[in-house]
Amino acid sequence: MPENTTKNYFITPKIDSFFSGLASAFRFVKRFFKEVWFPPYEFQEVVRQCYQVGYNSLPLISLTGFIVGIVFTNQSRPSLSEFGAASWLPALIAIAIVRAMGPLVTALIAAGKVGSSIGAELGSMKVTEQIDAMEVSGTNPYKFLVVSRVLATTFMIPILVMYTDFVGLMGSFLSVNANEKVSLTTFFIQVFDALSFLDIISSVLKSILFGFTIGMVGCYKGWHSPKGTEGVGRAANGSVVMAMFLIFIEELLSLQIINFFRMP
Repeated sequence: MPENTTKNYFITPKIDSFFSGLASAFRFVKRFFKEVWFPPYEFQEVVRQCYQVGYNSLPLISLTGFIVGIVFTNQSRPSLSEFGAASWLPALIAIAIVRAMGPLVTALIAAGKVGSSIGAELGSMKVTEQIDAMEVSGTNPYKFLVVSRVLATTFMIPILVMYTDFVGLMGSFLSVNANEKVSLTTFFIQVFDALSFLDIISSVLKSILFGFTIGMVGCYKGWHSPKGTEGVGRAANGSVVMAMFLIFIEELLSLQIINFFRMP
């Protein structure tokens, strides 16, 4: 067999697999936007998932946000002090946390904790044929399992981001107060003076997009997990990797769009 024919023999199945997977993901997302508008509405399940996503993530989010605020403040202080601009530290921290670090750090943590949990849970239900049993019993498994979880992550990630911003700024305040003796009132006056409406609204919109991505990727990987116990692990791992990859791409694209509106 010629060499070129051999290469095409191995490459073609990979290309076909990629595009078939892309089409499957598109149909999965399209089905969500069709199912979300029509009854029955699983309000109780959405509330339960909001609790799972939000409340159970608070300890890790709190610790991470607090440490990020302190570390970034301590890392930025020497550079600003060289130019005699240490008084700009609260403004710099506010812009960094609200614009980028708060949404990104929260989304990455949620992708690791929430995304893997959703992927493993749905993958386990797929392996044990619980999803098939729900279809036989007359329940819409997609609406009950997928729509509720995607709505929960879409609603709760922006709330977690705002909480992370607050915790990170409090950690930054403790560091600033310990070194520059700045009061809490003065610190937050400088923080809000440095922020604009575009900063706040862009952070919220990015958080909504990140939350939707985390929930959708976790559900897709779990829903299409391979049979067997190994499939559960692959679903959980694939949820984390794919969600983080898409979050970085979305962060890059959203940054370009926001900077376009920020230009004078």
